[in-house]
Amino acid sequence: MNKKIDKILEIWHKRFSDEKHQYTEYESSDIEYFISCLLYNHFNLLNALDTMKTIDLSYDFIRECGDEYDEVISTIKTIEFDDEMQKLDFLLEFLLQSQKKYNDDENYLLKRMNYHVDGIKERYINKTELQKVVFEKPKPRSSNPLLR
Repeated sequence: MNKKIDKILEIWHKRFSDEKHQYTEYESSDIEYFISCLLYNHFNLLNALDTMKTIDLSYDFIRECGDEYDEVISTIKTIEFDDEMQKLDFLLEFLLQSQKKYNDDENYLLKRMNYHVDGIKERYINKTELQKVVFEKPKPRSSNPLLR
């Protein structure tokens, strides 16, 4: 896909192949997911919802990345594109290629990221206004307790 991404994948797949670096509930696909998170954060996508401007990385993953984390971040920072669409296309292609490596269960996080990034691309293409996500408890549909 890209020599820089291939190098990052090589670094972290090698590190996490050693079981002593694997955390509870570790999946090989976590590596691609967290790389997609790093790319997402680096690209600073303009059409991302305010509540999704950045994506937090799992503490377990970061803790086990070791000294390789600095090398990976340095490499991520060198991946640059001229416009938003190039960033989105690159990230979506990375997600597509990553999903081909794993089964449906392992692709859970990658699919969630793909869905989110695809939504950003759709807003970009359609020049759709951003909407805020408001986390509120839904109101009951009826005052009749049997219908709630």
